[in-house]
Amino acid sequence: MNKKITTGLAALLMCVSMTACKSEEAAAPENVSETAASSTETVTEADLTPGEPVDLEAGLTDKMYQRALLNEGNRSRLAAAMKKAENGEPVTVGVIGGSITQGSLASNQANCYAELFHKYWTDKFPSSEITFVNAGIGGTNSYLGVHRADEQLLSAKPDVVIVEFSVNDTDKVMNKYSYDSLVRKILNAEGDPAVILLFTTQEDGTSLQEVHKEIGLAYDLPMLSYREVVYPEVAAGTLNWKDISPDNIHPNDAGHSLIGQLLGRYLDSVYDDLENIDDTDTAFTANAYTADYYKNAKMLGASQTEATEMSGFEISGNKVYPELFSDNFVTEEEGYLKFEVECQNLGIFYLKQTDGKGGKYDVLVDGERKSVLDADFSGGWGNYGEPQQVIIGKETGKHTIEIKLSEGSDKTALTILGIMVS
Repeated sequence: MNKKITTGLAALLMCVSMTACKSEEAAAPENVSETAASSTETVTEADLTPGEPVDLEAGLTDKMYQRALLNEGNRSRLAAAMKKAENGEPVTVGVIGGSITQGSLASNQANCYAELFHKYWTDKFPSSEITFVNAGIGGTNSYLGVHRADEQLLSAKPDVVIVEFSVNDTDKVMNKYSYDSLVRKILNAEGDPAVILLFTTQEDGTSLQEVHKEIGLAYDLPMLSYREVVYPEVAAGTLNWKDISPDNIHPNDAGHSLIGQLLGRYLDSVYDDLENIDDTDTAFTANAYTADYYKNAKMLGASQTEATEMSGFEISGNKVYPELFSDNFVTEEEGYLKFEVECQNLGIFYLKQTDGKGGKYDVLVDGERKSVLDADFSGGWGNYGEPQQVIIGKETGKHTIEIKLSEGSDKTALTILGIMVS
């Protein structure tokens, strides 16, 4: 038996570059595990260097796997979940990430890596009821992810979660903070879920893998890299990128299959060693690697945001995320919104639209302009939600927020999908 909860909607085919935040550098790690180390340390570089042309039909090679297993990690939580499933108890597995996790450009949903991960559990543990949660949304990063995780992922009480944001996260400072807080939020969730970090890549090798890897090492988490599976081969000319992707980012069925094989091989290594893995202590007590700015991150809908003044806007839904983010402030004409919120950090999640009607709106915090929301995406690849950080701070305080049309903006439409606070 198995149940499925799908968070992702229609695939959005590009990754969002987030607005850089003006914040201090991340704090140095206080508790990097001495046992966290790459499992390939005893393997020579020559052993891992691409040689023969890649045979995709033959699948993942030992060399690819050795490169990709960046850290075996602490396996106690994963073992606990597998033992539950082995005993016939219900288990929930989930994924959170961007369009790759959502399954964009796989020929059908069954062929994307997330579904292959789901299938692994249903095949391996047929006596267990496996519930699956896909919290992948195209074009989104870990800054939005940490604000939506409670409602769209953790509310299902997962036992195992894969986190994948390495091509959508682009800011080495801001996204280090948001990724760290997201990982910690999952690790601190009810039921002690296991966390596996998955790193993907663009065609040219672009990925925030090295930044995300710092967090994984700090908490001794399993880390698997699709980047290390394919990019060294592409760079060496032993694999044609077009054989695994129809664009510069998203895997096709062959690419997703490699990720699925990578996950399956790692999970098998844990399963085969279950009797030797101590799962009696799964507590997470590590100090935060960064300042953990988004520890209490959440998303407020329009009805949860008590406007003290509102003109032009109405509380309504949207056609891009009709189920995920249905409680919005929407205006087609000149709008003005004023509300008070108590927070340490503030962001606005709003709709970028291609119809030529999207306006520019100033965001004022306590009377001072802090940010501008530009909803115009004329001629772009599609409508999508843009999460924009407005303020980040060390102290929680009560603030008056105003959103009003920017001077000189002749376009007026704006849909505010959510207010991001922590």
